[in-house]
Amino acid sequence: MNSQTQRRLIAGPAGALECAIDLPPEGVAMQGTAVICHPNPTQGGTLDNKVVQTLARAFVQLGWRAVRFNFRGIGKSEGGWDEGRGEIDDALAVIAAERTAGEPLLLAGFSFGAYVATHAAQRLSEPARRLVLVGPATSRFDTTTVPADTLVIHGEQDDVVPLTSVLDWARPQSLPVVVVPGVGHFFHGQLPLLKRLVVSAFYPSLT
Repeated sequence: MNSQTQRRLIAGPAGALECAIDLPPEGVAMQGTAVICHPNPTQGGTLDNKVVQTLARAFVQLGWRAVRFNFRGIGKSEGGWDEGRGEIDDALAVIAAERTAGEPLLLAGFSFGAYVATHAAQRLSEPARRLVLVGPATSRFDTTTVPADTLVIHGEQDDVVPLTSVLDWARPQSLPVVVVPGVGHFFHGQLPLLKRLVVSAFYPSLT
């Protein structure tokens, strides 16, 4: 993401997992660790996806240590595609390696990564402070129910995951969805707006 990004390998369930870590600016109080899950690896998703990087920048601005990682078989991560099952295990391994006991955790994901984040959240012994889901792939993967304070952001003109699918998933949960007018799945040209939406959801005074 920038010259200060730290990259390292951690042990995962199918071999090493590649992680990229960004820290808040010097002098900003550390709030905890935010783990971000990238979109579908079979369709080119990696930890360097622009939406994933935008989420990392938002969390860093908010004072969180942002951890992105490549799912198994992507970049320097070992193993191979497991249709979402093993990828949930990957996310849990990253959380276990990067979060200290009792430390506040944000768990975020974009598209397929949002599906992974929802299932990983249910399996945590120490719950996440909050979930942040962008363009959740509800029409493609069995995205599970989430806490009432989950932040969900979706583009009105998403041509990968129809907005109607996300609303159908959210409706039984009475879960609000932030809809960005005229925006597609990858938020082309609107990444600064996406960052502002995430930051303002935590601290409106920072936007």
